[in-house]
Amino acid sequence: MASEKGSFDRRDFLKSVGATGLAMGAVNTAFAAKSSSKTTGGRVIGANDRINVALIGCGGRGSGDAQTFARVGQDSNCQIVAVCDVYEKRKRLAAERHKVTGYLDYREVLGRSEVDAVIVATPDHWHAKMALDAMDKGKDVYLEKPMVHTNDEARMLVETVKETKRILQVGSQTTSADIWWKAKKAIADGMIGQMLMSQGSYHRNSTEGEWNWPIEEAAGPEGKGDNYIDWNMWLGSQFKLAPKRPYDADRFFRFRKYWDYSLGIASDLFYHVIAPLNICWDEPQFPVKVMATGGIYVFKEKREVPDTFHLMAEYAKGHSLVLSSSMANDTHIPGTIRGHEGTLVMVDHGQFERNVPFITVKPQMRGSKPIGGDTYAEKFGTKEIQIPIEQKNMDMLHVENFLSCMRSRQKPHLDVETGAKAVVVINLAAQSYREGKVMYWDEKKWKASDKPVKA
Repeated sequence: MASEKGSFDRRDFLKSVGATGLAMGAVNTAFAAKSSSKTTGGRVIGANDRINVALIGCGGRGSGDAQTFARVGQDSNCQIVAVCDVYEKRKRLAAERHKVTGYLDYREVLGRSEVDAVIVATPDHWHAKMALDAMDKGKDVYLEKPMVHTNDEARMLVETVKETKRILQVGSQTTSADIWWKAKKAIADGMIGQMLMSQGSYHRNSTEGEWNWPIEEAAGPEGKGDNYIDWNMWLGSQFKLAPKRPYDADRFFRFRKYWDYSLGIASDLFYHVIAPLNICWDEPQFPVKVMATGGIYVFKEKREVPDTFHLMAEYAKGHSLVLSSSMANDTHIPGTIRGHEGTLVMVDHGQFERNVPFITVKPQMRGSKPIGGDTYAEKFGTKEIQIPIEQKNMDMLHVENFLSCMRSRQKPHLDVETGAKAVVVINLAAQSYREGKVMYWDEKKWKASDKPVKA
């Protein structure tokens, strides 16, 4: 199933899925291979048209997303028209909450012509498959972070957005906060000079923060009524998304602890740091080199991913990224970008998903004179500068941006290209940790290697 580029080809991927011949719902053809680059297309949405949105994945994150869309839609901007989950209880509760039809099979949702967009809030290993299927059916996609599970999937999404001209917003809501756009302007204006290093963290120290979410013991593939879980569909083994295995409640309810479905700290937490940093840099960038370390230091119960994880990434422009996280200590590191002529502190408390009243620019000084010389002093002075930040709900802003872009067909705040540049760092860091190697990225070939890429 490899392409000439050495990575997965989208149509080969879809063909292999279609070739399984499995009839798991009413819409068998929803995942059939496309014979050309044309799609069914979505309807043209006018300024006064209500946008119809379906939710796929009714867990905590998906339910929160759907409620945000519903709140935004109170002015007739949008409405939830369908929900889907492989767990009967979650499906029923979401359907009752939004007064819509619920489905166990997402392909039936994609088969509904009136659906304009889908929210994909499933475990990570399903993200690419569902997003690709949705775009091939003419739907726009609000795709929860970390966007995809592999770098091959990231390339497929980038290519498919270009091919289908669908709108895809990655659901890391903090990227719509005013912080990053003000930081981007400060950097573009020359307030820190040449960028040298970005730093950040995401720390936790709570039981649920370790992804030990409650397990409903009665639920499972043998469960009746509300307790039924379509475990085979959840695994996605028939689509080569994850290995087939007997039902495991810990894997279902606490999937972020297992490599098959998530990359743990790297994909769940660091995406909320790497994505907004890419927003405010002079331009989003792929790394050239990534390394990571950490381990299971404290929480040695059933889990595969580390409870403590750190990464370093290097970029071609002579700029580094340093991130730190532990599930066993909640002391954060301030979100900071260091430049030769100034330092920009965006998140002084270190919690990237919380608003701040201002960001601070600190000139780099030698004695009483700024490193940037008289020109810098004339433009920015020699004292710290606090730039005020609008205090608005990030979730609402992110959804509003997505809906606005569905109407205008403009690029959203966290578009697929920026999303890919963030997720590649994450995937390389996880690979570095698991293989004990420094990983290098060949942007032209979309290929990872443990050998430096020749210029």
